[in-house]
Amino acid sequence: MEFGLRYRPPLAWSVLGGFLAGRGAAACEQFDGRVYRRTVCLEGHCGWIAVAPDPQAAVLRVTGDPALAPVQELLSARLRRLFDLDAPAQDIARQLGRDPRLAALVAGQPGLRIPGTLDGFDIALRAVIGQQISVKAATTVYSRLVRRFGRPLQTPFEGLDRLAPDAACLAPLGLDELRAQGLMQARARTILALSEAVASGRLNLQAGAPAAQLMSAMVELPGIGPWTAQYVAMRALGDPDVFPHADLGLLRALGLRRPRELEAASQVWRPWRAYAALYLWQAQGAGG
Repeated sequence: MEFGLRYRPPLAWSVLGGFLAGRGAAACEQFDGRVYRRTVCLEGHCGWIAVAPDPQAAVLRVTGDPALAPVQELLSARLRRLFDLDAPAQDIARQLGRDPRLAALVAGQPGLRIPGTLDGFDIALRAVIGQQISVKAATTVYSRLVRRFGRPLQTPFEGLDRLAPDAACLAPLGLDELRAQGLMQARARTILALSEAVASGRLNLQAGAPAAQLMSAMVELPGIGPWTAQYVAMRALGDPDVFPHADLGLLRALGLRRPRELEAASQVWRPWRAYAALYLWQAQGAGG
């Protein structure tokens, strides 16, 4: 199966691919600097994809497992959201570039996109695991979950051999099963609560859900605060204006001390505040 995905240039592909795979698990997501590979399961059809930019056109070339052919249309739509291909990159750059605090960052990294997801639960799971620990530590724990609970899948790529665990898989687990993978008890409880809420349909993490509604529902779950809810809304829903105004990295980047100061400073970036956050995180080598 092969098809192309057109986008509005420019596209910071190497940054996007590195961000995605650098926060995932090599067993289900890989990036070699040019080709992005991952395992996929949509509506019961499971397989692999490999994506790389066309050197001659503003198109991403997708090669996929024939097993995914019945859901190619759905896969194409999910990939567009994963890579944020419909973002008006030039409009975003024009507005953010007017701010002296962002001008050099925007000019130096044209085409930065919101790293999306194929499945909202997967991003929420990674965000919960990553609360109050480093990206490296979070990816280590997430990789253990993938190895332990992800279904095996054969692919042509070395090491790419697991599907990411879904909510239905994790919801019935006990605390001890999660703690054995390196999670503290409180964090394990949060993951179980999140998994149950998504598996039961009480929490909608798919694109198209209202961001305010999602964030309100997420903070009602034990162990989930506003930052995690905002981060999930940014990546799972692709909301371009969600802004984690209490993020310590963003406060440091602008030399501010209070979240309300950052919230006020961000108003000139509307409706593209999520992209401003990405530029600031990228400059610091941080974020999510």
